[in-house]
Amino acid sequence: MTTRHTPIAPLPVLAAAALRPLPLRPLQIFLSAVMRRIVQEHPRMFERLGSYAGKRYGLAPVDLPFAFLLDTAPNASRIVVLRVLPERLDARISGPFLALLGMANGAYDGDALFFSRTIVVEGDIEAVLALRNAIDDAGVDVLREAASLLGPLGRFGEAMLCRRGRAHGPSTTVYRHEREGSTWN
Repeated sequence: MTTRHTPIAPLPVLAAAALRPLPLRPLQIFLSAVMRRIVQEHPRMFERLGSYAGKRYGLAPVDLPFAFLLDTAPNASRIVVLRVLPERLDARISGPFLALLGMANGAYDGDALFFSRTIVVEGDIEAVLALRNAIDDAGVDVLREAASLLGPLGRFGEAMLCRRGRAHGPSTTVYRHEREGSTWN
């Protein structure tokens, strides 16, 4: 079976440069609210991690001047915005911001992103798979949860990010299979 890969473009360099001098505190406050909403709307998500609950994941967008630390501690899950991720993490996932966001939303296939080298996973890969499965099972849409907190401005931002994602790749998967006759090529 052959597949045709549609790369996910990084955010423009100027966007990252414009974000570099901004303080992280407003983003931290917003992401904390998003995390509270996700925990409130999907209370069993972190229970689904099983023995992987309490793991710490570093999410490192290669096209942004900051990163995210996701701590899945039971009853105290949080996300922290940092300029640099700490050395001690259970797993680190890096790649373009839109790929990481699309993977978290289920819009992109994490396996396809990994095998195409769009994202890089370091550390406990089983923990990353457990996290992905917990998010998928709970039906979490991180972008929609975040947008809902911002009202009309959030819906506009969500539409813009979705439009940019569609312009640089399919909305439901990174790979497209083309069928020719009765066999996959």
